[in-house]
Amino acid sequence: MNGPAARLRGICAGAIAALGLALLPAGASAGGVTTLTGTTTDDTGLTSHYLIQVPDPWNGTLVLYSHGYSFFPSHATDVGDPVTGAWLLGHGYALAGSSYSTSGWALQQAFQDQIAVLDAFASRVGTPSRTIAWGHSLGGMITAGLVQLFPGRFTAALPMCGVVAGGPGVWNQGLDSEFALATLQAPGAFKLTNFTSFNDANTNFTAASIALATAQGTAVGRARIALSAALADVPGWFDPTSPEPTDFATQEINQFNWDNSPDFQFGFFGRLELEARAGGNYSWNTGVDYRVQLSHSVDKAEVMALYAAAGLDLNKDLDTLNAAPRIAANPAAAAYVERFITYNGNLNMPVLTMHTTGDGLVEVTDENAYASVVRSAGDNSMLRQVFVHRAGHCTFGASEPITAFQTLIHRLDTRHWEDSTNPDVMNTQAAALGSGSQVIFIGTPPAEVPADPSFIDFHPDKFLRPFDARDVA
Repeated sequence: MNGPAARLRGICAGAIAALGLALLPAGASAGGVTTLTGTTTDDTGLTSHYLIQVPDPWNGTLVLYSHGYSFFPSHATDVGDPVTGAWLLGHGYALAGSSYSTSGWALQQAFQDQIAVLDAFASRVGTPSRTIAWGHSLGGMITAGLVQLFPGRFTAALPMCGVVAGGPGVWNQGLDSEFALATLQAPGAFKLTNFTSFNDANTNFTAASIALATAQGTAVGRARIALSAALADVPGWFDPTSPEPTDFATQEINQFNWDNSPDFQFGFFGRLELEARAGGNYSWNTGVDYRVQLSHSVDKAEVMALYAAAGLDLNKDLDTLNAAPRIAANPAAAAYVERFITYNGNLNMPVLTMHTTGDGLVEVTDENAYASVVRSAGDNSMLRQVFVHRAGHCTFGASEPITAFQTLIHRLDTRHWEDSTNPDVMNTQAAALGSGSQVIFIGTPPAEVPADPSFIDFHPDKFLRPFDARDVA
């Protein structure tokens, strides 16, 4: 697979945009399941497609799925993988989801489109007794946004591997990482913001990729890659089929792999798409002290060790970073990304989040940011967070989302979390689903392989560039 466009298609097909079940003609029935399709139109005239599946008998609960980021138009999707879909339908749950009317950072459209799907379901099927929102990746972000913006339409939510630190925070943290590599390894070789076209983004992506590859070839460069990664808390674990490495050299290689794909694709082509939406550069590093940022990073020890091994002065590089000209945001563009979306922590329903510990695209520290703002709103009793010990972004076996879903249903039925989120309890439940439910179907990097249930007791470190409703003027 050659060229950035092809690589982007590979990311979408293999990982970021969740797999969908095959669409059937409107009203078709297969194996006791009625499938309904249709279109909705938002207030700007954009059209999206929806997919609804209703089993017979239906238990009255609707599960609304929000799919992940796609660089290209996608089909309507109502579940993350076919095994999970079959389990839900087989247990009486109805499924629904939208294509969204645009690709990219489509939160503005997704919020409208997903609510329109709920309206279509009510019109064509009936009013659910419960509506549960869930989704992967950007879909996890959309899920958390839906229950914040439309709390009256939902009963519970399950954001998985979600961008739950909110738009400004995740893009600022990514900018910090790229800024360090550009400033220290290839000053002036490529820009990080204000892209005017695909060719402009591609030129800078290519220059950044060359700088990254060149850095990987020397001890000095590898130390600087580690520092760049540390400023975004990129984990040193990449392959979901391999155990978590403990040596710093291997961790740095894995951070290089995360940068190489998919992080740089989002840093350049994803940024281009969102800058076009927002009307300019929306992220900033004005006022950031990179010495302080490194002191809070989970990767600090690795950086110090690799700098020492390379005979490189870490303090000097940090001084260079802190003295470098900064990047300021366009206020209107920043306001757009704040709107789509910044979290306020207000929860009036149970929310269970799930994340892999070795996620280098949407770092697990996003969960710390979300928990922090929920605590500040006084709604911590509504939130539980569970973690899967595995490398990769959204690299869940089907048994893990199904188990998390069962845990959320237990909370709704009993009104108590009790011991339901204990990792041992969840691993036992997941294993009981059988080996066919433990295959990883989606994720970055792709890994369609068996995987033992791997829930773990884990507490994510502080998100390095938090931005939530407490920061909005």
